[in-house]
Amino acid sequence: MTLSSLSIESYAESERFQLFVASVTDYALYMLSPEGRVCSWNAGAQRFKGYTAEEIIGQHFSRFYTEEDRAANIPFMALQTAINEGRFEDEGWRVRKDGHRFWASIVIDPIRDTKGTLIGFAKITRDITERKRATEALHASEEQFRLLVEGVTDYAIYMLSVNGTITNWNPGARRITGFTQTEAVGTHLSRFYIEEDKAEGLPLVALQTAEAEGRFEGEGWRVRKDGSRFWANVVIDPIRNALGELIGFAKITRDITEKREAEQALERAKEALFQSQKLEAIGKLTGGIAHDFNNLLNVIVNGIEILAKQAQTPTSTRMIESMQRAAAQGTMLTQQLLTFARKQPLKQDKYNLNHVIRSFEPVLRRANKGSVEFDVKLDPLLPRVIIDAPHFEAALLNLVINARDATPDGGTITLSTERLELREKEINALLAGRYVKVTVKDTGTGMLPEVAAQAVEPFFTTKEVGKGSGLGLSQVYGTIKQFGGDMVIETAVGKGTAISLFVPALEGGTNEGSGGLTSGNEKALLVDDQADVLDITM
Repeated sequence: MTLSSLSIESYAESERFQLFVASVTDYALYMLSPEGRVCSWNAGAQRFKGYTAEEIIGQHFSRFYTEEDRAANIPFMALQTAINEGRFEDEGWRVRKDGHRFWASIVIDPIRDTKGTLIGFAKITRDITERKRATEALHASEEQFRLLVEGVTDYAIYMLSVNGTITNWNPGARRITGFTQTEAVGTHLSRFYIEEDKAEGLPLVALQTAEAEGRFEGEGWRVRKDGSRFWANVVIDPIRNALGELIGFAKITRDITEKREAEQALERAKEALFQSQKLEAIGKLTGGIAHDFNNLLNVIVNGIEILAKQAQTPTSTRMIESMQRAAAQGTMLTQQLLTFARKQPLKQDKYNLNHVIRSFEPVLRRANKGSVEFDVKLDPLLPRVIIDAPHFEAALLNLVINARDATPDGGTITLSTERLELREKEINALLAGRYVKVTVKDTGTGMLPEVAAQAVEPFFTTKEVGKGSGLGLSQVYGTIKQFGGDMVIETAVGKGTAISLFVPALEGGTNEGSGGLTSGNEKALLVDDQADVLDITM
């Protein structure tokens, strides 16, 4: 190859490079003299800066800088950095011909000849204003999100690593769990789970579900720093990078203990209303039947009395006596039904229930046969109530006998009184005010929830045939309702039962009024379908 052909090829290569530089419009590509004056100008430079080649060649490149940067001698320092370090790269504001600013990415490289002498600079500028705006918008969005997360105190919002380690912590998380950021970050999310859930591997299941299905949501008990529990709603979302690779999880936890308790209270209120309406309907039906049955019994009893006067043989006398006993049992049964239906006539007066219980205590103690311990705990400052004392005593006796039957292997029965203030509908549908609470509690077998729900229904019993009529608790319930009060059953299988009677209290002192337990030479006919009830009352 000759020198002439090399020169032609070198010229052609230079020509192609100049055409390439001139055609580029996305970058400003131009040359600077060693002093920083513009020596060349391409289409991209003209598009970015607004100057034609004729307007700018020979001018100092510092004219593209802002007044602040020129005052700080930034253009000179840029060239010095390129000379000393072989390259200068930066971003900053630059100025167009019309005075508008744009955000530029700048690269300046020194150009040297074969002897290493500086002959100028190659400068590449790109307008990245839109990219900067997008970055600033992203930063602003991230800052807003950070402020949002840090400002939220009702939700625990934090990030987890792929293996479930906590990587950040917000004030809501601190408020709900009690852990500070220093205490929480770097620990595993399983620390908030109860032991039973950790033993079942629920923390890992939650992360696996979020990864596999794109989201995990659930509710359950969580543990605070002080060991107390709260009911939490938990949402876990997987976080993936641009390649779809899992890089962590976002976790949101909310303390919904109060919401859960409110829902449970509403459910209990609905159940109580349903039970009340059901018992009301049963009461109306029972009352009607008992009333009609009582009328029929009156005819039968009167007829038996006439027959008794006409009996002339021992056999007929025995038969009539059997009929009288049966009629008496029928009468007692109707009275129990009428009590449940709240149609039994009452003779009410003012009483201090402590006095009633103390006077009736010997009977109650005789009802506790075997190894059952009977304990009485009375509130000494009990207010008075209005009750029918004999009916109240019968209710107590029913409760004590039921408690005794529920403790066949021995145990403790506690009879207690307590004065208390109730809020509106705190106990079923009772009005707000002062009440006396009488509780019979045993340590016996307890009842299943479905049994407790039916316990006050007439004729419902879990005892063997012939061991009870199923009217005991229904009679107690009817009696207390007639007093204007209510009855609550608390029970659990294997833990015993507590039945509480709530009776409205009178305003005023604690002394018993004019009403009291009478004593004298009166006689009473005792009839009961349970022999032990007769035994303890004789």
